Amino acid sequence: MKVFIKHCGITVALDRANVDTDQIIPKQFLKRIERSGFGKFLFFDWRFNDDSTDNTEFELNQPAVHGATVLLTKRNFGSGSSREHAVWALADYGFRCVIAPSYADIFFNNCFKNGVLPIVLPENQIDQLFTNVATHGQYELTIDLESQTIQDGHGLDYSFDINEFRRHCLLNGLDDIALTLEHEAKITAFEQRAS
Repeated sequence: MKVFIKHCGITVALDRANVDTDQIIPKQFLKRIERSGFGKFLFFDWRFNDDSTDNTEFELNQPAVHGATVLLTKRNFGSGSSREHAVWALADYGFRCVIAPSYADIFFNNCFKNGVLPIVLPENQIDQLFTNVATHGQYELTIDLESQTIQDGHGLDYSFDINEFRRHCLLNGLDDIALTLEHEAKITAFEQRAS
């Protein structure tokens, strides 16, 4: 898993609440078993018109947010089915961080398992970030996981809470397999004793 220590990226504001996993990655694209290749289908029904051209009114298709890696959104992001593909699609598209007032539990957990940092902020701070995105056009945020801060270069300085174990895993790029392999010597010793 990719290490997350400090990230600076263009922020796109998705002004929608209750975005479910079928909107993040529609079910017809869940035929792959690899974690890659899903980014091109992210928000497919919103990003593209029926004739497969870009929907120029959709947030991700705005020129100012080309290459965005920070997603700002509203409450209850990632609701619906438990498909891990939703996080795979966000990560494959290039998102390293999602900022929202709340998330669906399974989606929230899947983010940490796949190297995407889900930050929870109060509604008033989310509203201020939406205002800042609208004001500045191309708006960058710097997310520092070590200091647990968000800054924008215009005076904004927010702090966020994160579970210490999850923070440790992201700072060190440890997914479930890597965490298990930290105990490889003990596992090998146990297998040798058991055989």
